[in-house]
Amino acid sequence: MQLRSVRTSCLEVGYLTLGDDAAPPVVLLHGFPDDAHCWDRIAPELAESGFRTLAPFLRGFGPTRFLDSNRMRSGEIAALAHDVLEFANALKLGSFALAGHDWGARAAYCATALAPHRVSGLVALSVGYGTSQPNQPPPSFDQARAYWYQWYFGHALGRGALAADRRGFCRRLWETWSPGWRFDDVEFARAAESFDNPDFVDVAVHSYRHRWGGVAGDPRYEHAHKLLTALPPITAPTTVLHGADDGATLLETTANKAHHFRGEYDRRVIPAAGHFIPRERPDLVLEAILERAHASSR
Repeated sequence: MQLRSVRTSCLEVGYLTLGDDAAPPVVLLHGFPDDAHCWDRIAPELAESGFRTLAPFLRGFGPTRFLDSNRMRSGEIAALAHDVLEFANALKLGSFALAGHDWGARAAYCATALAPHRVSGLVALSVGYGTSQPNQPPPSFDQARAYWYQWYFGHALGRGALAADRRGFCRRLWETWSPGWRFDDVEFARAAESFDNPDFVDVAVHSYRHRWGGVAGDPRYEHAHKLLTALPPITAPTTVLHGADDGATLLETTANKAHHFRGEYDRRVIPAAGHFIPRERPDLVLEAILERAHASSR
């Protein structure tokens, strides 16, 4: 894939792209702690099938940089959703199919809710819509225990631990979130290069602290945040994939969510897969994206 960049109102966004620039676009959003290379085994197949793939590095990851050194390093979901829409605007995409994993899935849900006319089809991986919000029912005991890192980041000790050893900390998350997956050192090291971004720690810590109401968000996104807190329905045809052995977000987080969707909705549980399903089962992720992308491009 080719590395390019584009400028939005607050970011210089690095992104990986493949396929004909005139082909129907598919935007691919990675999660935490990962990067745009999680789509490396999926994007070539999409391009071969006649689509243009665009995989941006989220704020705080890889080559993406803030334009203003004084800008708040917010990781709130409303900011990520705005980034998606501004990225699409900067590239003049019009409508597009959208797939996201983890943080990318949260951003994809919210971008679709904020601009339903822009997203023609949605694939969300490993997290459910409307979870991890202080106005929602608290997580179960098991889910709260799996979210240990989120509570840890709420304390100065957690921030310090991530800052002191970004790669070691994130490698443990990879190992525990996908306990049956044996990734190699090369694959992890390639993703971990994105964690060297100077804003990585600030953005990650703010994201989790804001998610649970511990800190204020960027005032620029307050209106969008209020809209999203009400969980507006998603009208785009949607497929949700969730690994049965996910050690970060348990299956309960995607269960019983159909009432939030007005279009076609399908949830699939992937046996013997953990949290990082774009890397673990790229074949099934590709299948789901192609289904939505082909339907939306007709």
